[in-house]
Amino acid sequence: MSEWAAWVGRTDEVTDRASAALAGAMLATLDRDPRTLGEGDPLPPLFHWMYCRELAPGSRLDVDGHQKRGEFLPALPLSRRMWAGGRLRFEGSVRIGESIRRRSTILAITPKEGRSGPLVLVTVEHRISGAGGEIIEEQDLVFLERPTEPLRLPRVAGPEGDMAWSESVTPDAAMLFRFSALTFNAHRIHYDRDYARGVELYPDLVVHGPLTALLLADLATRRSGRSLRTLTCRARRPMLVDRPITIEGDPTDREVSLRALDATGALTMSADATLA
Repeated sequence: MSEWAAWVGRTDEVTDRASAALAGAMLATLDRDPRTLGEGDPLPPLFHWMYCRELAPGSRLDVDGHQKRGEFLPALPLSRRMWAGGRLRFEGSVRIGESIRRRSTILAITPKEGRSGPLVLVTVEHRISGAGGEIIEEQDLVFLERPTEPLRLPRVAGPEGDMAWSESVTPDAAMLFRFSALTFNAHRIHYDRDYARGVELYPDLVVHGPLTALLLADLATRRSGRSLRTLTCRARRPMLVDRPITIEGDPTDREVSLRALDATGALTMSADATLA
């Protein structure tokens, strides 16, 4: 732990331009009209994941498709990486077409004991800044041992009762491929079925946790007609390609409770948002 603690406080900085072409491509990935966004429009929530990416050459990728650790993230002795959720604040507006900067800082590295053995939780803060706004994100990454037996999905019961908003989406392989490409995410569980099944022992291709979070954020802004001030989301269990996901929201005056359910009704992601 003392060796890993030395990484807390490490920073990384990248600059980029919030391209309108990428924003339109993300809308198309969500099966929406890509012409509805243009230069000067506010960047929709979580679209910042397409920008300021670390462009690691292929020689710096590990066998799973992630960038090899030991540069910004510590070289933890655990081979599997998962996105567990995060907390975001949206201050002002980062706008399409402007120059933006991402400054990332490792906030904490915490060993834990999980259901399947030891794991390490790494919390990273990202600050994405434009001329008139900033997105502050705390992202939780989990590192654990690669499984030795097929994944058994935990049953996570959703809260009782209906929600005011309810929509269904079925992420297929094309949607996962597009999202991986737009976010420059080469993790093979999202597009390489042989790897997902044979190495990480999932039943099928895995839907990106961030894609589900983006669908929930999109539901909240689209159905409320308002922008987000904050968003907190927690991944509960993996979702698989070609299975329907029900995304739901229950608004009050300035808050929205959000959730994603799989085809069995199990809770796969929970989220809470505050509205502007």
